[in-house]
Amino acid sequence: MPDPLPRTPAFRLEGRRALVTGAGKGIGLACAAALAQAGAEVMLAARTLTDVEAGAAAIWDMGGRAQALRLDVADIDAAQAAIAAEGPFDILVNNAGTNRPMPMHQATPADYDAVMDLNVRAAFFVAQAVARGLIAARRPGSLIHIGSQMGHVGGVNRSLYCASKWAIEGMSKSFALDLAGHGIRSNTIAPTFIETPMTRPFFEDPAFRDRVLARIKLGRIGRVEDIMGAVVFLASEASALVTGTSIMVDGGWTAD
Repeated sequence: MPDPLPRTPAFRLEGRRALVTGAGKGIGLACAAALAQAGAEVMLAARTLTDVEAGAAAIWDMGGRAQALRLDVADIDAAQAAIAAEGPFDILVNNAGTNRPMPMHQATPADYDAVMDLNVRAAFFVAQAVARGLIAARRPGSLIHIGSQMGHVGGVNRSLYCASKWAIEGMSKSFALDLAGHGIRSNTIAPTFIETPMTRPFFEDPAFRDRVLARIKLGRIGRVEDIMGAVVFLASEASALVTGTSIMVDGGWTAD
């Protein structure tokens, strides 16, 4: 009698709670929707409460479970207190971030602080708060950080953004090592240019759009839907042995 066939680990997320930062629109909202569609109870967090309330309502309308939380992740003490009060969360999508494209010789200390404080400092302490909640509850979990292809290569007018996203890659690898003994995994998703309300104005410049498309080997700008499967994979048991790495969702940009 042959051994029974192995069964694919579950991609479903029933019984899990997820926190998604920067969830009011774009990639964050798509990630929240993906996790809810997979069965998780999702807390959508952002500075603008009306945005996350609308997103949570839309998730309820499609049959999911969601809550809205006004959260300024740059206010470290307040953010950590809120996460401790609302948690523990089995899943984190560390998505809140910003960009100030410009040549490096034009960047000011204020530009540097704006990008690094949100993309790196706030992301670090959000992850710390979620990890502390899981450790205290003796629960495993998955930390998912939205990085970028620019955390693996350089980019014209992207010195500040690249610095922050390379930092996220290093942080996540170290998180994975520190937290493995607690059953907490840490990974990044590294998208190419994704069309969102924030990036759409850039693509109205034909020259910029053509330069981007010339680098994306699959020949199209990314959509938020392209991120959703990767988020569910990293949140679920299907990725139980995946930690300290990055999933490239870049259409082949970094392949050469």
